[in-house]
Amino acid sequence: MSPPMSMPLLTPLDIPTLRARGVPDVFNIGQADRVRFHELDVLNHVNNAVYLSWFESFRVAYMRDYGIANFAAAGERPVLVLRNVDVEYKAPLHLDEEYIVVGRSLSYRRTSWKMQYAVVARGQVCAVGHAVIVLMEEDAVTRKALPQEFIDVIARKDGAVFEG
Repeated sequence: MSPPMSMPLLTPLDIPTLRARGVPDVFNIGQADRVRFHELDVLNHVNNAVYLSWFESFRVAYMRDYGIANFAAAGERPVLVLRNVDVEYKAPLHLDEEYIVVGRSLSYRRTSWKMQYAVVARGQVCAVGHAVIVLMEEDAVTRKALPQEFIDVIARKDGAVFEG
């Protein structure tokens, strides 16, 4: 079992903490957690599908921290559809290991944006992923244009660029 990270779990971490833990400098936001028993598969490492759940939890924290969405407020919950997602596994994680999920927006279009994720543990990148997320109207059928405030924040904080 690895020693405690001595940092808050499931809370956005500052840049100096990320760098001290070996997070690549393209990522400016991340959150720490530890592997739980129910996340393991029969080979005693984190089940592949669990990474998608970690990315989703990170995405909610990311949107809150960036001031993009307030998932707790009625009427302010965005309708988001995950159009596609991929994960490349680089190293296994085991019970009680501590890790940091990081992410950033790479690019955007009129109604969607592309994110990149990484899971870092022991100072190394253990998995990377990408997702395309589409903003929808409340009917969950009609695409909705990304608000300019959203575009401004992902461009300023992550360097996201228009992909036309």
